[in-house]
Amino acid sequence: MAHDFERKIQDMEAQHLRRRLHVAESPAGTTITINGRRCIAMASNNYLGLANHPAVKQAAVDAIAQWGVGAGAARLLAGTMPPHAQLEHALAKFKQVDAALTFATGYMTNLGLVPALADRDDLILADRACHASLIQACRISNAALRVFRHNDVDHLDTLLQQRRSRRRHTGSILVVTEGVFSMDGDLAPLPELLTVCRRHDAALLVDDAHGTGVMGQHGRGTVEHFDLNPQDPNLIQMGTLSKALGAAGGYVVGTTGLKDYLINTSKAFIYTTAAPPAIAAAATAALHIIRTDPDRRARLWANRHYLHTALTDMGFQLTNTQSAILPIIVTSPETAMAFSRALHDAGIYAPAIRPPTVPKDSSRLRLTVSSEHTEKQLRLVCEALRKAGETVGVS
Repeated sequence: MAHDFERKIQDMEAQHLRRRLHVAESPAGTTITINGRRCIAMASNNYLGLANHPAVKQAAVDAIAQWGVGAGAARLLAGTMPPHAQLEHALAKFKQVDAALTFATGYMTNLGLVPALADRDDLILADRACHASLIQACRISNAALRVFRHNDVDHLDTLLQQRRSRRRHTGSILVVTEGVFSMDGDLAPLPELLTVCRRHDAALLVDDAHGTGVMGQHGRGTVEHFDLNPQDPNLIQMGTLSKALGAAGGYVVGTTGLKDYLINTSKAFIYTTAAPPAIAAAATAALHIIRTDPDRRARLWANRHYLHTALTDMGFQLTNTQSAILPIIVTSPETAMAFSRALHDAGIYAPAIRPPTVPKDSSRLRLTVSSEHTEKQLRLVCEALRKAGETVGVS
């Protein structure tokens, strides 16, 4: 039977859940031009402003001049070039582990990592709020999958104790979480999760997409934020190069043995053309800036404090965010859309986030702040939020 796409789209429209593409006519920065209108951008994950940094752009230009655009083949054929090796060396050093392996995208990293770590004989326990790429990766692994309540370490422990008492799933155990949760902005309780994992001989996979470059004294991520040992044998870290680093791609860091194992077993790595060498060179340049320019991260946190304080003082309902992600909960998709439109009319770009990206009755505006936002821009954002909130009845 043919799919009735038009009817399905109309149903989405009626529920205020239809999504549309909007072409950004400007580089990623603190302002964005869409349909000829210039707005203050409050929806980018470009936390440190590196996507348009001159040194990052120049690294990409130089790499294109030397290595061309495409890598031409999968990494195991002829696609691995010096920029890829240099990036992986820099990532391992930055994350204070033995080795790193990069993938073409962050989503692909999870699809390649989880099924390589767990199969039909194993058990995966995932936080309910995990990113869609993690949940999909868990499902295609064919491992038994259980979901524990968001950041509920006791629930996770109970599920693992039940496994032991029932003597089920005699294979390995993988616990999956984000470091910084992308829709709520809160942090996973990594120390407590690691304690439970050690007790049950489980591995802990941390998706640190929104922590890399942002969290921790040196920007190494949530593992550094919690002062954990990055070489803990129960710990595996992945992340992206597309957010704070301003480039594209994903990575896994850990032992040399883990890297070699993934090179030989991860289908998303084996059967995919390598990322463009220019992107790898750009990410390496971004890592250098993160290591040598701590003031950039300090500005990010100062801006985050300013905006969080202002939103709280205005009475908006926020999540328990501890990051540069500042979601305003407005419940219904219709209200979220109205709020977003009112802000756009005021020159603020903040798209509505609706189901299925977030649970039912938790639609929101997901504001993200950058190190490069000026105080004047943030004042304008706050004033626009106050007026738009009053207009649509959100406060």
